[in-house]
Amino acid sequence: MRVVLGVSGASGAALALDCARALVRLGAEIDLVASAMAERTLVEEVGPGALNELQSIATRVHAQRDLGAEIASGSCPVAGMIVAPCSMRSLAAIAHGFDDGLLTRAAGVQLKERRPLVLLAREAPLTLAHLENMQAATRMGAVILPPVPAFYLRPQSLAEVTGQIAARAVDLLRLGPPLARAWTPRQPAPNGEPS
Repeated sequence: MRVVLGVSGASGAALALDCARALVRLGAEIDLVASAMAERTLVEEVGPGALNELQSIATRVHAQRDLGAEIASGSCPVAGMIVAPCSMRSLAAIAHGFDDGLLTRAAGVQLKERRPLVLLAREAPLTLAHLENMQAATRMGAVILPPVPAFYLRPQSLAEVTGQIAARAVDLLRLGPPLARAWTPRQPAPNGEPS
């Protein structure tokens, strides 16, 4: 089972590493494509070894400029794609079919082949252009998953937050049993208040 992991230059680079780790837990092979800004953001937000770590987890690493790569074709048997994080520039290119780099081309392939495409769209606040691009991508079959913390799980660290978001993204590909922690109602305390 192969999955394309696209990494664009939006803030939230740790999400890419967490998605890669979650995919490996399911036994997926990862085809990685990262933009130049993604590489820079990984270093700035996660640390100097982050890009090397991400590339070492991947089964195959593709250059963003390589539009002749295997994943640029619908005949390449992949189960779907996650873009984590997804910049507003990448979202716009995907929403409007601008296959100007391998990341956006591979995303367009998922849409035309009716395969899952999960976009961890990262920006705040949102402009009307952002919202309309999200709407256009959704109409074509993409799933927009803003990286919003699952506060109801009471995370104790940023790593827990990004890990849960990544697990939700991978779960949306429906490759295996769910990885994300599910919400469960808290049992009321003896005085009737939620615990």
